[in-house]
Amino acid sequence: MTAVRLVVCLALAIPAFVHSSAPLTLAAIIAYSAGDVADGQTARRLRQETRRGAVFDIVADRVSGVAVILALTEVRPSMAAPLLLFLVQFDVLDCILSLRFLHWPILSINYFYLVHRGAYRWNWSPMAKDVNTASLVLLVAFVPSPACATVFVIAVIMVKVGSLRALHRLAATSSEVSAAARQPVRIIH
Repeated sequence: MTAVRLVVCLALAIPAFVHSSAPLTLAAIIAYSAGDVADGQTARRLRQETRRGAVFDIVADRVSGVAVILALTEVRPSMAAPLLLFLVQFDVLDCILSLRFLHWPILSINYFYLVHRGAYRWNWSPMAKDVNTASLVLLVAFVPSPACATVFVIAVIMVKVGSLRALHRLAATSSEVSAAARQPVRIIH
């Protein structure tokens, strides 16, 4: 299902970028967001979660994110600075942070609360996921000045850097991380 939502998002975002189309950009954002939620819930409900699937989901998020942000930048060129800053944050810092789950015996970032409650709360809890992405889209769509969106992105970067530092300290103090990572825990709902 991750591959389907990725293809649908790209099929909408690429023409949105080429034609500077706000409706297609909105459709790409919806396809990306709704598809991400649906494929994750489906995998959990059917008990088909895998670490490989989680990594593919993270990579698909990055590819979709690039396509959507570039389309949004074309539609709102005055917001290019905060959007491109967010893109760097998302494709570099957040990607590294999201892949950190591989250091612990959990299936995906959705279970990171078992490793570090703070990092989970600020990055991957349902509220954090909504705030970290939807807020930027709303600021870009409805606030005419890029200053607010830029300040927001800088705040998100600070959360990501703080989370990376906390997880680095945790990994450095955990002698069981490398051994435990080879045997992921299956979470039963």
